[in-house]
Amino acid sequence: MRWYHYLALFFAGAALVNFVPHFTNGISGRPFPSPFASPPGQGMSSPLVNVLWGGFNFVVGVILLRTGRFDTTKLVAMATVGIGGILMAIMLANAFGQVFAAAAH
Repeated sequence: MRWYHYLALFFAGAALVNFVPHFTNGISGRPFPSPFASPPGQGMSSPLVNVLWGGFNFVVGVILLRTGRFDTTKLVAMATVGIGGILMAIMLANAFGQVFAAAAH
């Protein structure tokens, strides 16, 4: 695989992880921070906005998996997706943790 396949796989992992909190909060009917809130990423967006944003991230993630020629038999490809996902999860945990900590005070 070429270098840009790995880049696509890395960002596929990030997009697929970002799909989870937005989509699950949205379908649960809960407001949740999104890039479309005011201020972006800190204010709350409606459940519908989060379902749509989560769905968009899912579609982007799947397209990037296909672009990166994802193959579950290739350990390096699996690790690349996993690293992208784990790094996104850490960033989201930090960002959303700060939003909800500030809201609690």
